[in-house]
Amino acid sequence: MPHGLMIVNAFLRLPKFDELYQIVSEAAKECGMTLSVQTNAELSPMVDSAEFDASAYDFVLFWDKDVALATQLAQRGLPVFNSAESILRCDDKAMTYLTLKQAGIPMPRTILAPKTYPAFGYTDLAFVDAAAATLGFPLVLKECFGSFGMQVYLFDTLEPLREKVRTLAGTPMLFQTMVKESRGRDVRVNVVGERVVASILRTSTSGDFRSNLSLGGTMQTYVPSTAETELALAAVRALGLTFAGVDVLFGKDGPLICEVNSNAHFKTTLACTGVNMAVELFREIAQQLEART
Repeated sequence: MPHGLMIVNAFLRLPKFDELYQIVSEAAKECGMTLSVQTNAELSPMVDSAEFDASAYDFVLFWDKDVALATQLAQRGLPVFNSAESILRCDDKAMTYLTLKQAGIPMPRTILAPKTYPAFGYTDLAFVDAAAATLGFPLVLKECFGSFGMQVYLFDTLEPLREKVRTLAGTPMLFQTMVKESRGRDVRVNVVGERVVASILRTSTSGDFRSNLSLGGTMQTYVPSTAETELALAAVRALGLTFAGVDVLFGKDGPLICEVNSNAHFKTTLACTGVNMAVELFREIAQQLEART
């Protein structure tokens, strides 16, 4: 019976996180596996010592973004799902964009903000003016690290954009074209291995340009088109993921990738579709472990 180690964040202990971890643990049992759960704070002090017995586990389900710890676990010889490299490519929106662009996968037109440091800030905002002139308004500004639709801002004019960039100086960020055809709606495509296992259409009910359910959006089951399915699978392959939640936008000339989530919170998808992504994931892990033997 395979025995896995699930890593969760020690400091994100909101009820919705704990409920998700419970769903994952129950899915492991359903698939004939046992699963130990530890936080990154518990494991970090011992992962490189004899106190941590890597041979006690057959795999790691890494439900966090602590990529240094994921790397340490891989260095101890454990298969880690998802890998540290793939988590980093998703967690950093600039890296997501660069990876998908290199693979020829369409996204909204994007300009990366130049790097500065908090102690110095931006002494010249000409690059903001240039980005706005290139992309036009409305324009989306995204912090490169953020979840649940947070740290994403919409601007219709230049001066508020300039002021926001000024206040965020030192924070990695990027500018994107606002996809007007998809304003307030997108598709969350849940992928495991080489399969789309469930999809939902998310729609804002408040007039917000973001469709995230955590911001008050609604959801309904959705059957993605062939183009949407192929795009989501291509994005997952390019990023090196075993499982992901892929956010797809409705572009004027076809679907576009908005973001890819390496440890997507699928509780809402389960409630909407009845498909338990965790069960599908453990079946995929079992197949990959068998292929390694």
